[in-house]
Amino acid sequence: MNPREMWQRYREWLIDRPQDGFRLDVSRMDLTEEILAPMQHRLACAFDAMEALERGAIANPDEQRMVGHYWLRAPELAPQPDIREAIESTLERLLDFAARVHDGGVAPPGAKKFENLLLIGIGGSALGPQFVSQALGAADDDMTVDFLDNTDPDGIERVLGRLAGELERTLTVVISKSGGTPETRNGMLETAAAYAARGLDFGRHAVAITQDGSRLDRYAIESGFIDRFPMWDWVGGRTSVLCAVGLLPAALQGLDVGGLLDGARRMDALTRNRKARENPAALLALAWYHAGDGRGSRDMVILPYKDRLALFSRYLQQLVMESLGKEKDLCGDTVHQGIAVYGNKGSTDQHAYVQQLRDGVPNFFVTFVEVLRDREGPAIELDDGVTSGDFLHGFLLGTRRALYENGRPSMTISVEAVDARGVGMLIALYERAVGLYASLVNVNAYHQPGVEAGKKAAASVLELQRALTSRLAKLGPEGATVSDLARQVGAESEVETAFHILERLAANPRRGVGRTPGASPFEARYHLAGD
Repeated sequence: MNPREMWQRYREWLIDRPQDGFRLDVSRMDLTEEILAPMQHRLACAFDAMEALERGAIANPDEQRMVGHYWLRAPELAPQPDIREAIESTLERLLDFAARVHDGGVAPPGAKKFENLLLIGIGGSALGPQFVSQALGAADDDMTVDFLDNTDPDGIERVLGRLAGELERTLTVVISKSGGTPETRNGMLETAAAYAARGLDFGRHAVAITQDGSRLDRYAIESGFIDRFPMWDWVGGRTSVLCAVGLLPAALQGLDVGGLLDGARRMDALTRNRKARENPAALLALAWYHAGDGRGSRDMVILPYKDRLALFSRYLQQLVMESLGKEKDLCGDTVHQGIAVYGNKGSTDQHAYVQQLRDGVPNFFVTFVEVLRDREGPAIELDDGVTSGDFLHGFLLGTRRALYENGRPSMTISVEAVDARGVGMLIALYERAVGLYASLVNVNAYHQPGVEAGKKAAASVLELQRALTSRLAKLGPEGATVSDLARQVGAESEVETAFHILERLAANPRRGVGRTPGASPFEARYHLAGD
């Protein structure tokens, strides 16, 4: 197309919402009315499914659960009065709690105020709050925030090391729906030990966000936690950022919780429109479907041109890939659906992988995220009439043009500013788009059997480790090879796993497992270090 034709196409396909500070441009995704026409029936069914979801239909048949994250920003839509009351009262209570922490009404023993916040979670219970914290945080926030979001011992040590002299004034928020998630439990117990090492009562510095009656809930009661806030079975981890999981940390940090909810509420209203050309979530879903032939054959590359949105691609990795990556469809047929998501912030990507995007394998489509407002402070001219923001914008438009000229499709989302309303709109936009796309390809976006399978496999590894170390305790100083040990504990089929377990234990002297080298790595003998 020549520039005049591209301009006309841009005007025809743009969704512009100046009252919301939002635009969506899909003109470079090569959608046409002829492409959309055959999709109308599927899209109508997708809208029906979304409406049923909001009315309280069982959307997660594996666990017989409703899926109600949309009610979090519109409690009046909740299908039951007790759900509405729970949402509203929890929001009121967490805002009150944050205010009392800020004014010293809730304070640590021996200090005037909590000044630091440590959040312990995994997956959506950490990534959503991290994304919001980084996007909206400022130097004068009410509390500084750190995260433990993995069970990596070195990572835990680094975070707790930074807080070593500040634990007295640190409030820890532990987030786990079931209370049994190993990564979160491990981070909590390591943190509790760090408090105890300084003579501090962990419970008097801790808050839990969990399901009523969970293991974490019982632990919080037994340990005298300051407070407990609910997670409900109708909110999944990857869509939990606008319940207490994300709103309590945001309120404690001093962020605009009301703005987040307002932005999501606005986007929800906009994306209930059944006219696809006026509905940004529907256009996203249709563009994904068209780009990937309905099979996810192209990756989704997210390029936000704003440092504050650097975590957006990681946030969307979980939301999109955990929701859409499914072996079976709703009919039980094997389909292996999904869309791979990766990304990096602009203009960092200019020096990273844009070369491949333009000239390499054309197995992707790009989503640019443009932020119109450059900065809060005064602009500094680096060249005559040109600021840093002008350079950034030039890189975005230049990359967009270079990709399209080489046949690489892209779309652009524009928001006025990275403020609470804008972030809330982005969160809701992708939640809606994922739900609609899942219906288009006939998969369940609201369960995660693969994640559960991974958890079970990890548990079996730990069981094998216990069996191996127990067997080593009964052997003498000569020990045994990995093959012998695996046979002796009845795990011959898991000899490779046993090898990896023993090698790691032997590499950590404090674990008490010694290793005597053999003619090859597989003939090494393992024994208790003291033998």
